[in-house]
Amino acid sequence: MQNVPPHVVLVTLFPGVDALEATGPAEVFAMANVLLPDDRARYDVRFGGTRTGRIPTFSGVALHADTALADIKECPDTLLITGRMDITERGPQPYVDPDLVDWLRRKGKDARRIATPCAGAHVAAAAGLLDGRKATTHWATAGLLAAENPSVEVEADPIFVRSGKIWTGAGITSSMDLALALVAEDHGDELTLKVAQHMVMYVQRPGGQSQFSVPLAYPTTVRRSLGDLRRWIADHLEDELSVGVLAERMSVSPRHLSRIFRADLGTTPAEYVEALRVEQARRLLERTSLPPAAVASASGFGSIETLHRVFRERLGTTPGEYRQRFTLA
Repeated sequence: MQNVPPHVVLVTLFPGVDALEATGPAEVFAMANVLLPDDRARYDVRFGGTRTGRIPTFSGVALHADTALADIKECPDTLLITGRMDITERGPQPYVDPDLVDWLRRKGKDARRIATPCAGAHVAAAAGLLDGRKATTHWATAGLLAAENPSVEVEADPIFVRSGKIWTGAGITSSMDLALALVAEDHGDELTLKVAQHMVMYVQRPGGQSQFSVPLAYPTTVRRSLGDLRRWIADHLEDELSVGVLAERMSVSPRHLSRIFRADLGTTPAEYVEALRVEQARRLLERTSLPPAAVASASGFGSIETLHRVFRERLGTTPGEYRQRFTLA
C-alpha cells in the first residue's frame, strides 16, 4: 500500500448527542476504507468532544471523545457537526449545544468540507456557518431553521443539500445517506454503490419527499447470469436494450427473462432499463452542463421528447426544473 495521507474526518460530540448522527457516518467511512484500492486515501475518523472521555448520548449509549475540540490544531478535511432533536409537547425541537457553537464560531469555517446531519444544521446555523447558503434539516424543524436564520435559504424536502463546501442532511438516519454522498464526491459512484450494497442501504440522491433512489440499488440476485446482465445493461444504456436483445444475451427466451426479472427483482426488464436510464439522466443533469438533448442521447432515451415524458411520469418534473433544483454546485 502506498503512503497516502489520510482524509481526516472530525466528528463533533457533546453530552446528549444523537448517537446515530455520529456513528452512522463513521460506519459508512469505515466500509469505504475496506473497499478502497490501496492507492486511495483512507478515512481517518476522529471524535472530538466539548469534553474528553465518556460522552453520554440521547439513547444512553456512551461514546468516547479522544480529544477536546479546544485542543484540536489540525484542520480536518471533513468536519461533521452532530446535533440532537428533543421531542416535546410542541413537537421536535433541536438542541443547540452552546459550547459546540462557541468552538464552531472560532474554528468551524477552517474545515475543508462541512457536513451537518439532521439537527446539526441548527448548530451550524447558530455558529453562522450557513449564512447565505442553501440548507436542509429535519422536515419538522425546517420552518424553525428558516425563521431563526433569515439569511439561510432553507429547503424542507431534499434528503441532503450541497451549498459550496457545506452539506446539510435531513433526518437522523439520513446521516448515512449524507455520508454516502460524501464518499461519492471523493471516490465516485462505483465505490459508493459497493459500500451501499455491503451495508444493505439504498444509494439515495437529492430528491423531494418521495426520496428518489438510485435504481442500481435493486435487490441483489443469486443468479450470476442475471447479475452479469445487470452490470452489462448499466454499461450499455445508449444501446438497443429491448427484451429480445437482453434475452438473447442471456441465452433465454424473452418470456423466461421476464419471469426471472419478476421473481428476482420484482420488476420487468423494460422497467428496470428505464429506471437505470432515468438515473443516468439525473446524474448528467446534476453533474454536467450537457444540454437536455445530449443528456437524452447519453442516457439512452434517444429524443428529448422521450426524456421529458419519462421525467414527468417518474419524477413529476421536467429535466430543466430538476437540474435547476438539484444540481450539485
